[in-house]
Amino acid sequence: MIDELNAAAFHMADIRDKRPTRRRAVAVGELLAGPLAFPLIVERRLPKGDALMMAEVAGIQGAKMASMLMPLCHPLALELVQVRCVPVPERQAIRVYCECATEARTGVEMEALAGVNAALLTLYDLTKPVEPALAMTAIRLLFKEGGKKGLWLHPDGMTEVERAHYRPRGIPSLAGVSCAVITLSDRASQGEYEDRSGPVLVEGLQRLHADIRHVEVLPDGVELLTQRLRTLAEDGVRLCLCTGGTGLGPRDLTPDAVCSVADRRVPGLAEMFRSESARHTPLAWLSRAEAALVGNMLVLALPGSPRAVRQGMDILAPLLAHAVAMIEGGAHP
Repeated sequence: MIDELNAAAFHMADIRDKRPTRRRAVAVGELLAGPLAFPLIVERRLPKGDALMMAEVAGIQGAKMASMLMPLCHPLALELVQVRCVPVPERQAIRVYCECATEARTGVEMEALAGVNAALLTLYDLTKPVEPALAMTAIRLLFKEGGKKGLWLHPDGMTEVERAHYRPRGIPSLAGVSCAVITLSDRASQGEYEDRSGPVLVEGLQRLHADIRHVEVLPDGVELLTQRLRTLAEDGVRLCLCTGGTGLGPRDLTPDAVCSVADRRVPGLAEMFRSESARHTPLAWLSRAEAALVGNMLVLALPGSPRAVRQGMDILAPLLAHAVAMIEGGAHP
């Protein structure tokens, strides 16, 4: 009985249903060396050798071994590990940074923190013969990128030098972009059940700071939707997200409506949605999700389930601001 309780007390997180995305994290920490040891470290004159160079090597090794040090940490194939040791004379400290990156279903913050700790311990080990009164301090994550939440910054912030060096990148904002959300559903339009997918799109656009001007529910079919899309485009809406009617049922006509009024199709976005969604479920290949331009308005037709819509926003959100800018004649990156 005791063994059963202990076994249930912890578990490795199940990440099988998560979509691999580009992940990056930067961690930082300091060794307070003091007036005697600090110049010896910086001038690389410690008895055991060049502590700065050895710390950078140890930090790389520490990041790669994170899953061996922490039992519930997923092993990751890191694509980048960079460790920097920066002297800070005003505090007689060595500030250590570890940057890790890969494409995976989970983040690399533990790898970055493991790298910082390994580097600091190595600095400590090489410095203690000349100064035993050392301290490791201020170890924390600076920021992490990737996954559904995008960019996370530590509340304590970053210096301008750190920000300029690492350039943390969040999902581009849709601030100032006029948007519309349309749900296509016969039953929801008749009040037989509450629309749950449209609000998910609204929430996703709000996170991107979009200017949401229209939210509505229409019955399935072609005519009403084509009329509405033309009106929205003429009114200056720049992005319209539709949900529902993209399957194989007899009333699933949203893609047909979008194509009938489209000036140009944008097949890459629809194919990207299907390909990335298939990492969650093979049923994604049955979706007729569509993307097209109606005038200067980008229209995306996504499936009708809240889960599929949420995944669709996670997949497409990083591209939306740039797509809108391109439509308006903006430069390519």
